[in-house]
Amino acid sequence: MRHTILIPAVLLGGLALSACAKKADETVERAFQDVNVVDETNLNDVMLTVADPNEAVSYFQKAIRDNPNRTDLQRGLAKSLIRSKRTTEAVAAWSKVVKMDDATPDDSVDLADALIRSGDWERAEKTLDSVPPLHETFKRYRLEAMVADANREWKRADTFYETAIGLTTRPAGVMNNWGYSKLTRGDYAEAERLFGDAIRQDQTLFTAKNNLILARSAQRNYTLPVIPMDQAERAQLLHTLALSAIKQGDLTTGKGLLREAIATHPQHFEEAVRSLRALENS
Repeated sequence: MRHTILIPAVLLGGLALSACAKKADETVERAFQDVNVVDETNLNDVMLTVADPNEAVSYFQKAIRDNPNRTDLQRGLAKSLIRSKRTTEAVAAWSKVVKMDDATPDDSVDLADALIRSGDWERAEKTLDSVPPLHETFKRYRLEAMVADANREWKRADTFYETAIGLTTRPAGVMNNWGYSKLTRGDYAEAERLFGDAIRQDQTLFTAKNNLILARSAQRNYTLPVIPMDQAERAQLLHTLALSAIKQGDLTTGKGLLREAIATHPQHFEEAVRSLRALENS
């Protein structure tokens, strides 16, 4: 009797231990899965920010082969292609992303960005038109402004630039673009103001400094503005001033500015030297 009763008890104990072990294994497996998800997310972020762009493309392409329906991986590939300046491939990648079930309005904006980079302004405009009106983001309005500029719709461009500036804490790039838009329209004084605003926002933005020189010289103002610049930048800006003066027929002023640029540059300024020789020989 004792042996008969004991055997089921032992069996029950064994089954209980087996169930506990199985439950523990499942818990550990789930925990490892969670850790893998966190690790993968961190790795994806690294690939999108600090990794070499082409390495990031290879990483996401491999990940997509294993998980072709994951939108986050398709999106990561598209962003990496933009970073690596493979614009045609990026357009194709973003076109795939926007067709996925969990695509967002931001994905359509990024597709429009890729299309503008590839020069397909017409399709970019249609893509932006498909974005819901209430999706009001800095990038969306910056691109809308660029499309309006390309269409020479100046009032729309001004409205979009102004809206974009209000949606970012780093407006220097937009101010520079807006200033260049004014420069192409011949509104040199307003362009000068916008370039100056851009430089105040970001003192390292050399493009805005050079554009400021173009706006001033278009008004036949051939003096350097009071802005932050190192010695090499000063020489380069003097060179821009000189070429602008020569283009407008102010040859004596241009020649003097070229000599000043050559004397100012901390190294040999070959480009300015060639410009001066060409001017003197002519």
